[in-house]
Amino acid sequence: MARTKRIKKIFGTKERPRLSVFRSIKNIHAQIIDDAEGKTMVYVSSLKSKNGGNLAGAKQVGKLVAEKAKALGIKHLLFDRGTSRYHGRVKALAEAAREGGLIF
Repeated sequence: MARTKRIKKIFGTKERPRLSVFRSIKNIHAQIIDDAEGKTMVYVSSLKSKNGGNLAGAKQVGKLVAEKAKALGIKHLLFDRGTSRYHGRVKALAEAAREGGLIF
């Protein structure tokens, strides 16, 4: 069975929004979404980073997401990795966000 069919749908709320991670070949994107209102609260990408989408770039994006989330008073999140494995760049982003103070 394909991984896309095994993954559960994740729904973020105002109290516990969803941290969505998208990994492309060259970059990595992360956004914090409140699905109840349908709004993106925080968006960070490695598009303008000199590291791009490598491990260092993913760690930098994770730290920036944590900083912006703390500024909005967000501490608890749901982690949505999409169809990507929790491995490599996705894992580096998640660990950097945890080091920044986010809980998921």
